[in-house]
Amino acid sequence: MTPTNSSDCDSPVAHPEVADLVSQPDPHQADEYRPMIKQNRSLDRDASASTMSAKTDSVNSRLSPWLASLVYPIGRYGLLPFYFRGIEVLGREHLPTAGPVILAPTHRSRWDAFMIPYIAGQDITGRILRFMVSADEMTGLQGWFIRRLGGFSIDTQHPAIASLRHSVELLQNREVLVIFPEGGDLQVNRSCQLNRLQPGLARLALQSEASQANLGVQIVPISISYSCPSVPWRSAVKICIGAPLNVADYSSGSSKLAARQLTGDLQKALQALNEYGIAEES
Repeated sequence: MTPTNSSDCDSPVAHPEVADLVSQPDPHQADEYRPMIKQNRSLDRDASASTMSAKTDSVNSRLSPWLASLVYPIGRYGLLPFYFRGIEVLGREHLPTAGPVILAPTHRSRWDAFMIPYIAGQDITGRILRFMVSADEMTGLQGWFIRRLGGFSIDTQHPAIASLRHSVELLQNREVLVIFPEGGDLQVNRSCQLNRLQPGLARLALQSEASQANLGVQIVPISISYSCPSVPWRSAVKICIGAPLNVADYSSGSSKLAARQLTGDLQKALQALNEYGIAEES
């Protein structure tokens, strides 16, 4: 696959996905959620209480078994083979079969949301995928499907404490989250081989790991490359899955430094996967 630019993007990510939401400056350190509440102290008590109520509504993600049993096979054996001339998957053995996992794919197309279930959907791994999706993506028919296939929304303009707490709880329950660490601005992402990652995913992973002894959160880097950036009819796809990063290895010392190091290692892993996929094509 030929990248549009061999170097990383230098501009900040315009991020409509939850990874950037979690990465905002330090409201989620140590005592993850109380600092966000304390920011409202300058507001009057009634306004603060109103904001608090809006930010602590419960968040749920669920899977409709009958819908999943219908949608996943249709995508795997119908839609994707019909649209794409070929989908090659390398490194599937790196997908953990148990324990809390964050799948961290590159993001170049809306087709990415179909590719992740293709390589790691419940019909293949037996594990439910919990997509973290910006609130504006949860509208209409698309939102109807996302909500019933294990996804949940994040309001990037007005971050909800409950959404972050729900993410941690899913990992505590040994489930699988899907977060696009580059963000959801496809135009920006397509302008380079790999966009600069924000530390939100790493912070969430570290907070989850610290919340429970020996939790064992793993982050799996995944590179998704298309033969043409616009992904036209009969494009080819190459998906490279890398070895998991063990979050516990980054849990000692300063949380800020740990998040920076984990983010940097994830960036390097994704870059290496991209380059490997390109080398295989040539």
